[in-house]
This record gives sequence, C-alpha cells and structure tokens, in this order.
Amino acid sequence: MSNSSDQGGRPSEPPQGPGSSLPIGRVALLLILFIVATAVLVGQLHPSKATTASSATATTATTTATTTATTTPGSPTTAASSPTTTKPKSSPSTGATTPPAKVTVLVANGSTVSGEATRITAQLHAAGWDTLPPVNSATNVSSSTVYYAPGFQPSATSIAASLGVPASQVQPLSSSVPVSSVAGADVVVVIGPDVANRSSASTTTAAPTTTTKAK
Repeated sequence: MSNSSDQGGRPSEPPQGPGSSLPIGRVALLLILFIVATAVLVGQLHPSKATTASSATATTATTTATTTATTTPGSPTTAASSPTTTKPKSSPSTGATTPPAKVTVLVANGSTVSGEATRITAQLHAAGWDTLPPVNSATNVSSSTVYYAPGFQPSATSIAASLGVPASQVQPLSSSVPVSSVAGADVVVVIGPDVANRSSASTTTAAPTTTTKAK
C-alpha cells in the first residue's frame, strides 16, 4: 500500500548520466579551433595590408642605402663636384724665367775702366732687357756680381751667363749692394775688373783719362 501512494504523489525525474552534458575539454578545443579559423579568414580577406607593409619596409631600406652611398666622404661623385681651383701667384716663381722685357735691370760700374756701365747697359738692352740709366757704384769692387730681387733669380743667372759672370756670383739683393739706390730694379749688375778688363782688352782705342769715372 505504501508503495502505491509514493508513486502517485511524486513525479518521476529523467535519468542523468555522463552523456547528458559536454565535457569542458571539448568546449575549449572548439573555442581554439574557432579562433584559428577566424584568423585565417581575416588573413585571406585582407592580404593587401601585409603587402603594403612589406613594400614600405623595402622602400625605406633602398632610400637609406642610396643616401648613404651619395654622402659617403671620398666617393667619386663628391670629388668630381668640388674641383680644386688654384689662383696664379702675382710674383714670378723661383723655377720660371720672366720674359726679359718685364725685368728691370740696373748696371753699376764698380771698376776703374771708364764707361763700362754704359756699355753693359746697351748690351743688355739690345738683348731685350728693360734697363735703367747706368750708374757708378759707391765703391770699387774686386769682381763682378749680379744681384736679384725675390723671384728673379733665373733672370739674374741668365744675365750673369751672358756677361761671363760665374753662377757663384749671383746673389740675393740686400743692403750690402754697393749702390746708393736700387729702387725699381729687379736685377742689379755691379761690374768689376773681371768683366771690365775683358772689354778693354778687345778695344783698340783707349778711353781718355778724366778726373771723373764715366759710368
């Protein structure tokens, strides 16, 4: 009797078991697969973004390489764009000979032979040198010497050779020159007895004796 009243008073419950609900591991697996599938789908729908980023990176690298090559010190392009210009010097160089017409020569007679400065001046003028009026030296000298201003050593050497004066007697122009004034002269020739005696020996008529030595 008691069993019949229990069955009539309570409704029956559905059976429960392991297969009635999904395990947690299976749910997690499905979630991971969904995320992966979504990522692959996005990548297929928008491939231009990846391509644009790759192109921008390549362009930046190319620009950097070009700029570095152009501005590298010592490159042929840089050297060719800035050639060196050298201005000519205003004074004659030591190794170059100035044209005789541009060299001013002063001849001074330092010998006892009258008229030597005048004769040597005429000889040099005929050779094309720009000569000043001849003068007498302050004192007589023992040998001829050719003095030169800075830059005119080649010209002085050439004049000395034409007069038979040794190269050892070609010296820089200084205050020791036995001439009262050498203003305007590039080369000063002081005639001594060596040059004067050669000229007097070749002259058949002796110069007249005077109280004042001729230039």
